[in-house]
Parts: sequence; C-alpha cells; structure tokens
Amino acid sequence: MFTGIVTALGTVTSVARTGDTRLTIACPFDPAKIAIGASIACSGVCLTVVERGGQAGDAWFAVDVSDETISKTAPQQWTDGATVNLEPALKLGDELGGHIVTGHVDAVGRVAVLEERGGSLHIEIDAPAAIAAYIATKGSITVDGVSLTVNAVEDLADGSARFSLNIIPHTAEVTTLGGLKQGTAVNLEIDVLARYLKRMNDLRGTA
Repeated sequence: MFTGIVTALGTVTSVARTGDTRLTIACPFDPAKIAIGASIACSGVCLTVVERGGQAGDAWFAVDVSDETISKTAPQQWTDGATVNLEPALKLGDELGGHIVTGHVDAVGRVAVLEERGGSLHIEIDAPAAIAAYIATKGSITVDGVSLTVNAVEDLADGSARFSLNIIPHTAEVTTLGGLKQGTAVNLEIDVLARYLKRMNDLRGTA
C-alpha cells in the first residue's frame, strides 16, 4: 500500500531479459533499509525488490517486471535511462499524506494539453472509457505514482474522458511530472474508493 507521495526520483540503469524483464534502478535511498522482497512503487507500479546494493545516497535496487505489466503500463519507463518516481510501501504508523494507492495501474492515459498557468503547470489527460466513470471532479487520481486532485472532468463522445490537473512548482520539480510533454503516456490508478462505489452501484442496478 502507498500514498502517492513520491520520496525520490530513480534512474533505470540497465534493462535485461531474464525470462521477465529485470530493471536496475539507481536511487538516493540507503540500501541497508531496502529489504529483499520489499515493495517499491516505480511511477505508480508496485514492484518487488530482488537485489540491492550501493551505499547510502547512492544505492540501487533490481526488480523483475512481467510482460503483462509492461503491456498494461506506460512504455517509456521500461527503457534504459528512464527517470521514475519512487515510493517505498507504507509502514504501520506512517502519515497518509496523499490517498490510498495500491500500485496497480488501471489504464494508460495520454497528455493532451500542457501549459503554464499562473506559475503552475496545467495538464489535461485523456483517459480511456474503461475508467472514465471512476474519475470525478475534486476526486483523487494517481498519475505516474503521484497522488493528485482532479480539477475538472469532461466526458467525450467516444466514452473516454479528459480530466485536468494543476501541478504546483514543487511537485513538478521533485517528480517526473515537470518533464511531461504533449502525447506522453502516463500510468493512471483510480481512487480505490471509487472502484468499490462503482461496483456497488452496478450491482444495485441489476438487483
């Protein structure tokens, strides 16, 4: 379980096929505090640490990524040199600073509009029809592992939705969101509460 509050940026330093795809990610963590088998969200994807090393402030860890995961997430994060948002899993007693995030990507969206407004970054993202009903104005959504509040939602003719976000300068600086470009694919995870409410509403309609 995560909160969508990114604690560091990592860099993919190697990509190797070992049945699955093994990524090595450089990060500023302390390797002594990274347990083998621990979960780390990498741009919103919950992955399991299988190796780690380095020293405090200059560490690395390795994860195995299945073909299924790669096929259902933004492709650019699985390439050598890619920058990824990192968040270790919650520990009992940690502050819940964002919202409840599972690290399971629901869909890939694309940046449709990106412009500066009043010093902040205004972003509009197109989300596929499969998750459009789960996105609500003032609700929470996770974009590349970052917990964000939806400013507005526009339902489109094909059943998809376009939603807008405001990214403050601090968030743009300490996450990958500041480097997004028009057309960039992003990992989306809907609010887990919206998922259950939609399910209950669907069942009520068939009762």
